[in-house]
Amino acid sequence: MGQQIHWFPGHMNKAFNEVENKVKLVDVVIELLDARAPFSSINENLEKVIQNKKKLIVLTKIDLADQNATKEWVEALKKKYDSILTLDLKNNGAETILSKAVIALGKDKWAKEMAKGMKPQPIRAMIIGIPNVGKSSLINRIAKRKAAGVQNKPGFTRGEQWIKVNKDFLLLDTPGILPMNYENQKKAAHLALIGAIREEILPNETLGEMLLEYLKNQYPSALKDRFDIETVGDRLTVLNQIAERRKLVDSVGQNDLLRAEALLLKEFKDGLLGKITLEKYGA
Repeated sequence: MGQQIHWFPGHMNKAFNEVENKVKLVDVVIELLDARAPFSSINENLEKVIQNKKKLIVLTKIDLADQNATKEWVEALKKKYDSILTLDLKNNGAETILSKAVIALGKDKWAKEMAKGMKPQPIRAMIIGIPNVGKSSLINRIAKRKAAGVQNKPGFTRGEQWIKVNKDFLLLDTPGILPMNYENQKKAAHLALIGAIREEILPNETLGEMLLEYLKNQYPSALKDRFDIETVGDRLTVLNQIAERRKLVDSVGQNDLLRAEALLLKEFKDGLLGKITLEKYGA
């Protein structure tokens, strides 16, 4: 688990440079973090670039995360950032909540403009985050139109675009950006499990082993509820049980463990194993 994971396609390098250039144009930075893995969702390279801007942290995918763990993360993040929101992007009203939070952070700017005798200008915000964290879904909601492409694949959004949310709020979209490498393979595995890194970067065997070990220790009832597995044994035992429950067989009639593992990982990613958070604050 000690090797570095490298995943930095050319378009990400270009996107990172553009964010670095355009951050001077904005008043507020909105950073989206996946509530299932908030720590791993933070891009430390981007944090250095945006450190002098007001920051709004939005925890997304809260409908897939452990509610108690999310509450702990909110309390912890409040100590470091200007404002914290939790948003279920599937619910109506997400755009109103976000707009109010951005405007609250931009009121200082308006006060300075009025003090100079200027008409208050719209607050300019930049939205950043790792791939597949929900940026495009959120943008489509707040812009009330298909302003950004939505696809459940990391690295789909390309380029940047300004979106007029309302008369007080302009939003700059940016593509999802990952750090250049991960010295900590556990972080990389968490991002692969939640769909932020392309699946082929880490083998399913590594991800399956890690996920099963975590479920065994933190969410032992998840496999019972989904697959009727009473006792979580070793990886191969569990995969055999999943294959039997779902009738997954290979061409020679044996349990298809590759399909069983792929199914396990997909059902976790889709929230079918229950509300699970991979990172508990302070753990």
